[in-house]
Amino acid sequence: MARSAAILVLALLLCISLVRPQEVEDESEFTYVEGDERGPEHWGELHQNWSACGKGQNQSPIDIVTQDARVYPDLGRLRRIYHPANATLLNRGHDIMIKWSTGGGSIEIEGKRYRLNQGHWHTPAEHTVNGRRYPLELHLVHESEDGEIAVVSILYTYGRPDTFLAELREEIASIADKQPPEKAVGLINAKHIKIGSRKYYRYIGSLTTPPCTEGVIWNIVHKVRTVSQEQVRALHVAIHD
Repeated sequence: MARSAAILVLALLLCISLVRPQEVEDESEFTYVEGDERGPEHWGELHQNWSACGKGQNQSPIDIVTQDARVYPDLGRLRRIYHPANATLLNRGHDIMIKWSTGGGSIEIEGKRYRLNQGHWHTPAEHTVNGRRYPLELHLVHESEDGEIAVVSILYTYGRPDTFLAELREEIASIADKQPPEKAVGLINAKHIKIGSRKYYRYIGSLTTPPCTEGVIWNIVHKVRTVSQEQVRALHVAIHD
C-alpha cells in the first residue's frame, strides 16, 4: 500500500546523507503477497540488513497528494542525456528489467550527473496519485559516481500502445517464465522513452524492494503516459503473475 506524504513538492526538500543501495534481485527471498510469511509486512524481519523495510522513516512508494505539492520553478526541467547502449532484458520473477551494460546516458539534478543503469516495470503502479493507482509504472534507476541513487518514475494509463515497450515486445515474450531468464537485446536508446520532463514531483524516499534503503531521490513525472492493455498483459504473462 502506498504511504501518504505530509509534503510533496516539485523540488528537493531536504539534504540528507545518501548511501549506496542495492536491490535484491532474487525473487525467492521475498514476495508481494499480502499475508505471506515473506510478504511486504514481513520484509523487515527476513534479514538484518532489511530492517528499513519495517522501521524506515522515509519509505517508498507514497501517495502523491497534489494539493500538498509546492512549486519550485527554479529547479527547471529534468535534463536527460541518453544515448544508445548495449542492453540486456532480465526476468527477475517480480518484474521485467532492462539493464544497460555500460550505462545508457545520464540525467542531471542540481548540476550533479547520475548515470542510467537500468529500468524496470511495475504492474500495477507502486506510487498512487490522490489515491488513484495506475496500471503501470516504469522506474529508470540512475546512480552518481559517489553512489547516490535517483529514480525517474513514469506512470501509465490505458490508451495507445507505448512505443518503447513496442520495441521490446518480442524480446519480453522470449524470457517469459524465466526460460531463459535474460536476453541480450543489442543497442537500446533510452531517449525513445517518452517522459515529459517539464513538471515532476520530487521527494526523498527509498528503494521499493528489499533492502528498502533510504536516501533515494524520486522524480515522479507529472504527465501520465499511455500503454495498451495488451502490453500490460504481456508483462504479467512474462513473470507468470
